[in-house]
Amino acid sequence: MSPARAKEALASLTRPRVEGEREQEILDATLDILSEVGYDRLTMDAVATRAKASKATLYRRWSGKAQLVIDALIHDKAPIVAADTGTLRGDLLSVFCGMGGITDPQQMAILGSVITAISRDEEFAEAFRRDFIGPKKHITEGIFQRAIDRGEIRSDIDLDLITAALPGICLHRAFLLGEPPTAELVTKVIDLVILPAVTRG
Repeated sequence: MSPARAKEALASLTRPRVEGEREQEILDATLDILSEVGYDRLTMDAVATRAKASKATLYRRWSGKAQLVIDALIHDKAPIVAADTGTLRGDLLSVFCGMGGITDPQQMAILGSVITAISRDEEFAEAFRRDFIGPKKHITEGIFQRAIDRGEIRSDIDLDLITAALPGICLHRAFLLGEPPTAELVTKVIDLVILPAVTRG
């Protein structure tokens, strides 16, 4: 390795890590731009400018736009915790109508800003499904499994299918029909679709 390369490598190792308040400023700037222009038009340059940071600072912490946006989405809110209310209905209402749930306007704005990217950017889509959607799906599966374990619902339901039904209906109405999800809509879907499907043969 040449002396110049060695010096550059040493400098990169001794640069301060992007963490704490500085990291949060960059993540906040990312979400601001994401909500303003969407994923497709968001750039590392724009985030660096908004956060008053250099692009080199961003690339020391994130390999690219997809990783940065996913990190911003994950760190935006405290992890969703499913309340154990004792009933499937109560648990679903708690998760889907609470902060970070499907009735949260900011959550819907985020989904709207990345929905086209999911079909166009394979790297982002993979990370989004794994790191953002994956934990939410896991929580919902746990809610239904708890209901099965206590004998509240049938044990032969298809968890993959039923866990997608409630968000699927709400997102269809939001993005195709222009009707933002409300607590009333979530309740209707639970009472008229979900509960009959999991309690009847």
